[in-house]
Amino acid sequence: MTPVGAAPHPAAAAAPGLHQRPAVVARGLVRRYGAGDAAVDALRGVSLSVERGELIAVMGPSGSGKSTLMHIMAGLDRPTEGRTWIGDHEVTAMGDAALTRLRRRHIGFVFQFFNLLPTLSAEENVTLPSRIAGRRVDRAWLDEVIASVGLGERRRHRPAQLSGGQQQRVAIARAMLARPTVMFADEPTGNLDSRSGAGILDLLRRAADEHGQTTVMVTHDPAAAAIADRIVFLADGRIVRTLGRSTATEVLDALAEVTR
Repeated sequence: MTPVGAAPHPAAAAAPGLHQRPAVVARGLVRRYGAGDAAVDALRGVSLSVERGELIAVMGPSGSGKSTLMHIMAGLDRPTEGRTWIGDHEVTAMGDAALTRLRRRHIGFVFQFFNLLPTLSAEENVTLPSRIAGRRVDRAWLDEVIASVGLGERRRHRPAQLSGGQQQRVAIARAMLARPTVMFADEPTGNLDSRSGAGILDLLRRAADEHGQTTVMVTHDPAAAAIADRIVFLADGRIVRTLGRSTATEVLDALAEVTR
């Protein structure tokens, strides 16, 4: 629900009859570091909506603000100005305790480095966030998620017994298990060889198509962006271009244009 005293969700204002609001909304985000003459704006008034079940890629040169945007949308950082929502929940109106609860229930994370605990099995790593949050694990859904990421025969293996691609599959299964409103993937193939990376991209695409998993992926890789429903390009803290489904070559050409 929208927090008491907060302004209504922007999607509700735009379409009062809409029952299913966007998974993620950002409005007028500014992120400023420092003050006075030394101030640097990492984001300069960014607005973005991500529909439920949509997979978007965020691209841009180093320093363009793409990671800052993801961190603010995921509640890992706060904007200097602007507001964000995850579903019905205004992230920018929340205190630390409420943000922790929101992340546990509504947000999944997949990072370039897999962040698995080496002493736990693949299955134990997948279920760890749910157990920390005190939630009962739905065994049927757990089995489905593990099967969908191709780890049915590796669920008892520890990370050291898994390849890099398999470890990233564990991380994706961990993010999916809670059925999050949105999954944020930060360079999910950046630490993998091309073959393993292609498998991870196929998995993210299938998560959207088969499970309706909303995903926001930050990437520098045109092949990764090519699986997205939409590609958003940032430069100097602003959205400067948006593409629909595109080939890797088209993405590379667009990226070259925005970095000139």
